[in-house]
Formats: sequence, structure tokens, C-alpha cells
Amino acid sequence: MTRLTLTRRAFAVAAVATMSLGSPAFAGGHQMLDSVHFLIPGGAGGGWDGTARGTGEALTESGLVGTASYENMSGGGGGVAIGYLIENAESQYGTLMVNSTPIVIRSLTGVFPYNFSDLTLVAGTIGDYATLVVNADSDIESMDDLLAAYRADPQGTAIGGGSVPGGMDHLVAAMVMEAAGEDPLEVTYIPYDTGGPAMAALLSGEIAALSTGFSEAVDLAEAGEVRIIGVTSEERVPAYPDAPTMMEQGIDTSFVNWRGFFGAPGMPEDQVAAYQAALAAMYETEEWEEVRARNGWVNIHNSGDDFRAFLEEQEEVIGTLMRTLGFL
Repeated sequence: MTRLTLTRRAFAVAAVATMSLGSPAFAGGHQMLDSVHFLIPGGAGGGWDGTARGTGEALTESGLVGTASYENMSGGGGGVAIGYLIENAESQYGTLMVNSTPIVIRSLTGVFPYNFSDLTLVAGTIGDYATLVVNADSDIESMDDLLAAYRADPQGTAIGGGSVPGGMDHLVAAMVMEAAGEDPLEVTYIPYDTGGPAMAALLSGEIAALSTGFSEAVDLAEAGEVRIIGVTSEERVPAYPDAPTMMEQGIDTSFVNWRGFFGAPGMPEDQVAAYQAALAAMYETEEWEEVRARNGWVNIHNSGDDFRAFLEEQEEVIGTLMRTLGFL
């Protein structure tokens, strides 16, 4: 049985009397920040992109933030954006970079020389389940079908993902296959830079199945383009209840990928507090609940020192799992 389920930590954010971002803080859901710029370490259509844009939508539609802007910066498994934020720190204090479990995985594997401690930790915000999907026209209709195809032709039943070998999508595929009784190191995994190209490869028939975030798959499933054959939740997710869990198909594994926001190193404390207060207030809005429910996200909110403790715990848990699976 494999479990990589994240602890949910509640936290309280003290009221901030004034913000250094050009706008005072107000109570009762009024505007707290003039603007926020989101740096997205991958391309359009991926989980980071959806998280940043969904968060920006909730913040602006609820009136907590005046305007939100977005910048996609792909490359290096997220390392290009992290390096940019670090190297241009003083000019990037108005920027929030979205990231997730891969920032832990890729630092462990040496894909890039940074880890979360090189950045300002703002807040963890959500969790997103993982899923395996196939083309809607595929003969594969369940995990049993995928496993049968794999056992008949392992090399011809490739699973793709929007991350590097040994990255999160690969790790999830390996976890699922191991729980199904297969050797996780024998799985043919084809990496793509982000979720968008990976999904395109699935739709073109380049790969048999795709390991991806549940929220990324829901819209395409509803549009009839993909079939979700297994979700790493313990129970079916209300955002798309037709999707079966891995566990109900006899594959005893669960996983949820946290996502959250980071700032440039050296970000002034009052700016960090401003972002944290706005994100905390967001959870109380109808606009956020609409975004969250639409994407099937789980609220996992931790901030400041709680966020650091959470990430350090994840580093230990994920490192142990990756060594068990042979990735380290």
C-alpha cells in the first residue's frame, strides 16, 4: 500500500494595518492589494497555469486584488523560472511564482540546483489529485485494460507526463504500477516539458496513457476528448464523479499534489504578509469556492513557518519514497 497524502495545517494570519504595495488593507472582503503578477514555470494548459489563473480569478473577482497579470516561463522542469526569480530578486517583489511537489522532487534529483529554501515561502494553497487518462477513442476503458495492454506489450504501452524522468508525473505512474504488482522501473515513461504538450501527445496517439493532474483532465473529459481511468483520491471527486478511483479498482495507492506560491528571496516582510493575508481572505469568498469546486481541488492552506515545516516534511517523505522506487 502506497500513501503520499499531505497533512492539512490550519493557520491564522494576523491583520495587517498597512500594505507596502500601494493599497491599504480593508476588512470585509474589500480590496487588499492593487495588483499581483503571477510567474508560471510552465506553459499554458498545465497544472501550474491553471492554479495561478484560477487563484488570480478568485482574487480579482472577489475584489481582494485590483488586477492580476500572468507570465508563462517554461524550461528546465521549472528551473528557468526559479533561476529568473532568484537572479532578478529585487525587481520581482511584486511577483508570486506558483509551484508544487516538483520543486521538492527536482531538487532531490538534481534537475536544478535550487530548492524551496532559496525562495521566500508565501503559502501553500491547494491540493490536486493525480490521474491516468487515455484518449476518448482508446480501447482502454479501465485500469484493468491498461494493465492488460501493458502486460501484453510493455514497450508499446508508454505512459507520458508533463515532467522530467523521475519527476512527479513519472513518480505517480510508477507508484500506481507498483501498487498494481508491476516493476515501477520497467514502465516506459515519455517526458514532456509541461502538461499541454503531454496532453497533445496523448490526443495524437503518441502515448497510450497520460499521468497528469485531475484538474487538468476534467475539462477535456467533460468535452469528450479523454477518458479518466483512475484517480489517486480515496473517494470519487465531486467535480467529476464518473472518474473511478485507483482504490476501487484494486490498486491500493493514493496521492495528492500540493500547490502554492513563492516570492523572490529577500522579499520585505510586509509584502509577504500582504500576500498571505489576501490569500487567507480568499478562502472565505464564493468566487474561490467556485474555482476550487470547478477544478476538483482540495483546500490545503499553510503559510510562513507552517509552510516551511510542511515542505521539510514532504522532502523527507518524498525522498524516502523515491529511494524505495529506485529514483534516487
